[in-house]
Amino acid sequence: MTELRLPTDEATIRELNVGDFVEITGVMFTGRDSAHSFLMEKEREKFKELLEGRIIYHCGPVVKKVDGEWKFISAGPTTSIREEPFQADVFKRYGLRGALGKGGMGKKTIAGCKEFGAVYLHAVGGAGALAAASVKRVKNVYMLEEFGVPEAFWEIEVERFPAVVTIDSKGRSLHEKVRADSEVIYKKLIGM
Repeated sequence: MTELRLPTDEATIRELNVGDFVEITGVMFTGRDSAHSFLMEKEREKFKELLEGRIIYHCGPVVKKVDGEWKFISAGPTTSIREEPFQADVFKRYGLRGALGKGGMGKKTIAGCKEFGAVYLHAVGGAGALAAASVKRVKNVYMLEEFGVPEAFWEIEVERFPAVVTIDSKGRSLHEKVRADSEVIYKKLIGM
């Protein structure tokens, strides 16, 4: 298990390999469809400062206010492939070092990870309450009124958030490997 402290730098990310288990500690941001579209409409200087060296988590959290402060009740990953048109460009523009979600990403993101020194991390789906236990506090929320709870940028402090590197900065993708291996097995099964 590798501890990944945020913010991080390119050299640290380039040491990670497909299949590495990591525990993320530090500040990261949630961001889904609206957030990625917003970030690419034009360069957002405020977010450039906030996101550099961080990870964006594809997550639509369930939150509630407890004693006047936001608390994550569930923080499970959402399907990442929807961010495929944007993710590599968001890495480049904002200096992000990774994206976290479920289901994998495509060729554009794989190329972006390689070029910009980023990784795609896979979180455990279906374990939102467990993931929320790693969220120690909500530092801030941005674009809440404009985007709503699931789509807002939640700035969260996490401790030992578990994930697996499934796309590394060397251009390797566990998702592509599984797809290729499955195709070989499929062809054997149907007698091709």
